[in-house]
Formats: sequence, C-alpha cells, structure tokens
Amino acid sequence: MRTVLLLVLSNVFMTFAWYGHLKHHRDSPLWIAILASWGIAFFEYCLMVPANRAGYGRFSLPQLKVIQEVVTLMVFAVFTVAWMRERLHLNHLWAGLCLVGAVFFTFRK
Repeated sequence: MRTVLLLVLSNVFMTFAWYGHLKHHRDSPLWIAILASWGIAFFEYCLMVPANRAGYGRFSLPQLKVIQEVVTLMVFAVFTVAWMRERLHLNHLWAGLCLVGAVFFTFRK
C-alpha cells in the first residue's frame, strides 16, 4: 500500500510538472515553464524513488511498471476533468479497461 500511495503522490506532482502550465501559463516564455516543471519534478522524484525502492522485491519490475502506468492514467484522468475542465469520453473508458487487462496479465501467475 505504501508503494501505491507514494506512486499516486509522485504522479500528482509529475502531472502538474508536465501539464499544469498549460492552463494558466501558456503565454509564459518556454524557459520559465521548463524551470518551473523541473522544480515540481524534483518533488516527484523525491516520492517516486522511495516508491520504487519500497515496491521492488514485493513486486516484480514489470508489475511495478504496470502499477505505475495505471496510477499515472488514473491521476491524469482526474487532473483532466478537475483541473483542466476537459471531458473524458467513452474511448477513454475502453482504454482504461485495456489497462485492467494489462494488470491482470502482469499479475497472473
């Protein structure tokens, strides 16, 4: 559970580092967006590295990566709707179901 919680928190930071500037700072110079994103990404790394260390051994490396991808897309979906005020569509649900399949096959013995 610790691994997943750290992955969720790290992905919140990373999503804002990658996409947060698109809402309010599109007209800012690119170098400012890059520096701000690097600053935010520092905190993402401070959470991601411990998450991977805590999870590796309990999960295989492919399992850890699939967990990371699912968490990333879940955080991104919430970010898209709540922060960017964009709509998700039915095809996004189908893509999410494909990820459920990826989780199933990755964790299958």
